Amino acid sequence: MFTSVDDVSARLAETGYLASPAVATTVFLADRLGKPLLVEGPAGVGKTELAKAVAEVAGARLVRLQCYEGVDESRALYEWNHAKQLLRISAGRDETWDETRTDIFSEEFLLTRPLLTAIRGEDPKVLLIDETDKADVEVEGLLLEVLSDFQVTVPELGTITATRRPFVVLTSNASRELSEALRRRCLFLHIGFPDEELERRIVRLKVPGLDEALARSVVRVVGALRAMDLRKVPSVAETIDWARTLLALGADTLDETVVQASLGVLLKHQDDVLKASTKLDLDALDAP
Repeated sequence: MFTSVDDVSARLAETGYLASPAVATTVFLADRLGKPLLVEGPAGVGKTELAKAVAEVAGARLVRLQCYEGVDESRALYEWNHAKQLLRISAGRDETWDETRTDIFSEEFLLTRPLLTAIRGEDPKVLLIDETDKADVEVEGLLLEVLSDFQVTVPELGTITATRRPFVVLTSNASRELSEALRRRCLFLHIGFPDEELERRIVRLKVPGLDEALARSVVRVVGALRAMDLRKVPSVAETIDWARTLLALGADTLDETVVQASLGVLLKHQDDVLKASTKLDLDALDAP
């Protein structure tokens, strides 16, 4: 998909995703080496958006497996359409079981889920396995087969092997430790909060109506909040939301009134709001 690291940066930027050199380099290597990409970092820093941007750049179909506690093989891999199978059995009562079984365990009755969907067909795909750390440990066993050989075994149909490998992105908020076997199959990328300059560029790109001076003030305030001992510090997504909020309020500058009235956009816990209200010093942030 990409010819160089600079090509990654330029083409992702065209989609509105500003990649740091580390992100662009790792995406290039994942593409060139054909390796899955494991992206870790706090929520709201652009892990999922990276997969979406790569899919857009490649003109590929995005196939997403959203992980959660309790996700299992039938939701991740495939299952049989039991209702349709029962109708077929009822319609073929004069047939032998061998005849019926051959029919009901065929492609017509197979419901493909994200992992199987991603390795079938010739069209380009990006497989996003989102919030992998929220899935049960057993699900990693499914991922190992897919990510090792890009194949899935359906007992009734045999082994289905990818003829065109998808670009694979796994994301994790590190709420639990992923297995070494899974990590070994992936290239690793950590996306943290961007530096002040990059975050300012992101804000200006996503909220074009915001002027340079206000964008700089927004990023400085968010940086100060992240330095506090809060239950949940603001993410990049919340920085963008706050910038849009200020634009909607018609704010030209940041003052105590505007900041206090809109802290709920950045902070999601009352004790964090109270702590920020007492510790945030706008005058110090504006000082050269």
